[in-house]
Amino acid sequence: MPEEAVGQQRRAEGQVELQRDGHGGTVPDTRPPEAGPYAPRMRIVIPGGTGQVGGVLRRALAARGDEVTVLSRRPQRLEDGVRHVVWDGRTPGPWGAEVDGADAVVNLAGRTVSCRYTDANLRQMMDSRVDSTRAVGAAIARAARPPRVWLQMSTATIYADARSRGDDLPHDEANGVLGGEEPGVPLYWEYSVRIARRWERAQAEADVPTTRRVALRTAMVMTPDRGGVFDYLSGMARLGLGGPVAGGGQHVSWIHGEDFVRVVEFLLERDDLDGPFIVAAPDPVPQRELMRSLRRAWGRRLGLPATRLMAEVGAFALRTDTELLLKSRRVVPGRLLEAGFAFAHPTWAEAAVDLAAQARRLRQRA
Repeated sequence: MPEEAVGQQRRAEGQVELQRDGHGGTVPDTRPPEAGPYAPRMRIVIPGGTGQVGGVLRRALAARGDEVTVLSRRPQRLEDGVRHVVWDGRTPGPWGAEVDGADAVVNLAGRTVSCRYTDANLRQMMDSRVDSTRAVGAAIARAARPPRVWLQMSTATIYADARSRGDDLPHDEANGVLGGEEPGVPLYWEYSVRIARRWERAQAEADVPTTRRVALRTAMVMTPDRGGVFDYLSGMARLGLGGPVAGGGQHVSWIHGEDFVRVVEFLLERDDLDGPFIVAAPDPVPQRELMRSLRRAWGRRLGLPATRLMAEVGAFALRTDTELLLKSRRVVPGRLLEAGFAFAHPTWAEAAVDLAAQARRLRQRA
């Protein structure tokens, strides 16, 4: 049977098929059975689509045949089939015409959290998220033909440190405890939660009655690309530094980049789903187990432990913050599972092996 016919049969049977993305990795092939290799599906606008997560998403959507437009602050040339339009992330402008007539908006805009949590950086994190969300909402409100769905990036950090729960259960959408008031954590952790709350509130307050809204409470997105969180953790593991931090009992929630793409596609197409969704694999693991599996994936055994003080020093040297290492993020995707979403990479041990293999191929090509 010809390869394309096999792919059509698999898609018709609901199987997950992966195709090459042209960057050493794979993306889910979720085209309908009748679609050709580049059959148009949707017009999708991705504000903030030039970052690591945006790169994974835009390549996958373009590969399946969507008409993709990325909004960002600086002009740059992206992949063939992906348009780029400049915006400032705050005010109305010609970019608003891209939203009018689009099928969907997936807003990923926001300053990176991989930085020192100084007052100035925290304020930039807040403003870049809230201002861009309000700008998108205003553009949708002005549109003569508003998009039918608006997926808005949020964060699983909105939930409290999991160790503050007395029932030893993970957070989900139904029973999760929002953070900001748990005892014994640094005060600025509360500000991170405040950012998340205001981020979501900006979407909820938008006057867009005909557009379905979804908030993506996303955990760490693991991709094989250089410069991402997986690359950072892998570097530590390969150097023998990937041991437990401050005991390693704090949980880490994560999602494979391919599953992140599939979640977005799932939520774009399910008109019956709205509101907040936890976007994370159903297998949050303690930090020591996360790094142990990662060392195995890279063929390393040694993983030197680090105290909290050592983590502070290392984070300072890397110009990042220890909240990313020390807060216990233990969330599970209750609503996705209830809606019938099936993860291609549900467990960390398997996902780490797959990501390491993709990263090796990328390094060999480079």
